[in-house]
Amino acid sequence: MEMNRVSPIRILVFIAALLAASSSSSSSADDSEGTFADMFEMSCPDDHFKTSEDGQIWHLSLDKDAGCGFQTKERYRFGWFSMKLKLVGGDSAGVVTAYYMCTENGAGPERDELDFEFLGNRSGQPYLIQTNVYKNGTGNREMRHMLWFDPTKDFHTYSILWNSHRIVFYVDRVPIRVYMNSDKPNNFFPNEKPMYLFSSIWNADDWATRGGLEKTNWTKAPFVSSYKDFSVDACEWEDPYPKCVSTTTENWWDQYEAWHQSESQKMDYAWVQRNLVIYDYCKDTERFPTLPWECSLSPWD
Repeated sequence: MEMNRVSPIRILVFIAALLAASSSSSSSADDSEGTFADMFEMSCPDDHFKTSEDGQIWHLSLDKDAGCGFQTKERYRFGWFSMKLKLVGGDSAGVVTAYYMCTENGAGPERDELDFEFLGNRSGQPYLIQTNVYKNGTGNREMRHMLWFDPTKDFHTYSILWNSHRIVFYVDRVPIRVYMNSDKPNNFFPNEKPMYLFSSIWNADDWATRGGLEKTNWTKAPFVSSYKDFSVDACEWEDPYPKCVSTTTENWWDQYEAWHQSESQKMDYAWVQRNLVIYDYCKDTERFPTLPWECSLSPWD
């Protein structure tokens, strides 16, 4: 979807409370000590994927010939999913690093999906995060945010909390988006199908930077995104009768505190909404003369 041009606004505000934000609803399992091959399957030419000597840091590269991606070997239904990423630095216009959950290995017509997409920029402009939610192949639930730091200088943590009540997108444990379940028939909330976790780097210069006006500068290739510290605390799907086919209260993500924001999270979330939101489909009445039903739900409950 083509968006209006976003001016290169600089936000140089450091909010200590944001980085310190933590609560029981955002605690995760211990980081896995396994190698990449233990947890993920690669999908790209061998020379576009590299790891550190200990296998704990993974580098995906994009050039004019190919991009790169990976996915978990397991599928999950509900839980906490977290990864540290360091994004492409310098002139990354047209380049998208995607970090997302999806029910299918590919953009299938009936897929459910939860997206982080990091949209590259011309040097000196702010990085943008686009999040989106799909159900049965339909999306159009985009939000865009700026960040309060430079995501190319160091690793930062990007996480998704998914349960039957809500989906929360976190950056460094700060909730930047809360997507609620209306709990009505035929509502737009992906809660029935298990999902893999994916990441990829690819060329999207037809839309990603200023609506496609800024094209990828291939003289800057290869473009590299780096990853480490994948953490998951979730229900692993098991066929033919999955153990997580229904929700219980045995897991922390299916308990009251994971269904609601803490007071400190509400403060952080309010700051993000005031300062960092660039686009919110729930406020786009030109695109949606009748807003989707979930837009009437309060993220503060």
